[in-house]
Amino acid sequence: MRRLRPLTTAGARRRTEALLLVFVIGIAVLGHASAGLALNGELPANLSGFTISLTLLALVAHLGVRRFAAYADPLVLPLAMLLTALGLVLLHRLDQSYIERYGAEANAPGQLVWTVIGVAACLLVVALLRDHRLLQRFIFLTMAVALVLLTAPAFSPADTYGAKRWIVVGGFSAQPGEFVKIMISVFFAGYLVIHRDALALSGRKFLGLRLPPMRQLGPLITVWIVSLLVLVFERDLGTSLIFFGVFVVMLYVATERTSWIVCGLLMAAVGAFVVGSTEPHVKGRVAAWLNPLSYYWKDRPPGVTSDQSAQALFSFGTGGMSGTGLGMGHPELIQFAGRSDFILTTVGEELGLAGVMAVLLLYALLVQRGLRMALGARDPFGKLLAVGLSAALALQVFVVAGGVTGLIPLTGKALPFLAKGGSSLLANWIMIALLLRISDSAERQREADSRGPVETTITPVIALSGSR
Repeated sequence: MRRLRPLTTAGARRRTEALLLVFVIGIAVLGHASAGLALNGELPANLSGFTISLTLLALVAHLGVRRFAAYADPLVLPLAMLLTALGLVLLHRLDQSYIERYGAEANAPGQLVWTVIGVAACLLVVALLRDHRLLQRFIFLTMAVALVLLTAPAFSPADTYGAKRWIVVGGFSAQPGEFVKIMISVFFAGYLVIHRDALALSGRKFLGLRLPPMRQLGPLITVWIVSLLVLVFERDLGTSLIFFGVFVVMLYVATERTSWIVCGLLMAAVGAFVVGSTEPHVKGRVAAWLNPLSYYWKDRPPGVTSDQSAQALFSFGTGGMSGTGLGMGHPELIQFAGRSDFILTTVGEELGLAGVMAVLLLYALLVQRGLRMALGARDPFGKLLAVGLSAALALQVFVVAGGVTGLIPLTGKALPFLAKGGSSLLANWIMIALLLRISDSAERQREADSRGPVETTITPVIALSGSR
């Protein structure tokens, strides 16, 4: 009987990835078919095209990772692909309802194009960036570009839905804040590697906490001020929270000092209270959060101009535990926001609490894989970069899901991978590329260490001299 050759670590990981991608395609195709049957009583006309497109995307992505990052984590790509595919299914389902009710244009075809661009960008980064430590050389340039992108919307004439988070150039709009979260993760990782000892070992104790010295508080105060400026001038609560939150999380991981978390939370609370009490747009969102049904009052609070929060609660209540069924609800009642941050209400209404928990668990698993990469990385920069990227993803999911469910005020950010938005999709796939590169490097090093040092045999050279 012929014995099969055992798989290497890289081969086993890519085989697992391929099997999971087949599973992902099956889930997406089944969801698209069931939504079409519920809406029209027949299979969608574009089911074959949808299946072929998704299969080709998964195949190209898998082959690219197999070629350029063979040792990368086998769950990261399937998780990202599953969330993206579920987003396409939901957008296809929402398009029909929005077209019938409001005469809106379809968004799913454009989202598919951005998915192709995002996957291509992911593979390009993985292929060209052969060592993630190269990014450490450009941390100050990265931060300079990030600050320019972060402040650019404040000078843009575009003021969409109350918040300035877009820049428009030649009819093309983009959200630079989606790319800033990656850039600040790169900068903070490089900065903290250099100054970690000074931040961790200095300072005085107060009430059992070692407080950082004023000299080391400078970067924290600077980031805090920048986040407040974003909140005041751009009225972008989501970007402000993510920007400040990522820095505090990375600072705590780098120094293991609880005082940084305490200082960060106090500064965030003070800033949120001051801005939320004075800035009209943010104040209106806080009022809508405190009283979601106040839109229907005769004397509604100032700044409450939308019923989205109330409609979201109605959607979740209608869905119950198991949902009405994909294609059987009315998520279009939330109007335009149903295809952006409120796309989670579609999941809650038509797939129920079970579906919402499943989606959140997919995000949690993706964040967990990122933190696992941080534990496995051998270089400090890679560890902190993996933590920063994972924290940025976790915080964005938290601010979006928290705002939609009423846990915190609405932020208007797009739900990663799932919601409509080319900038968000492209930035998140670049984030996946960096995580793949970090995990590939860590696993290669681990396997090299497990093999042990290479034994060498030194053959002495004996010089024979003749007798004189």
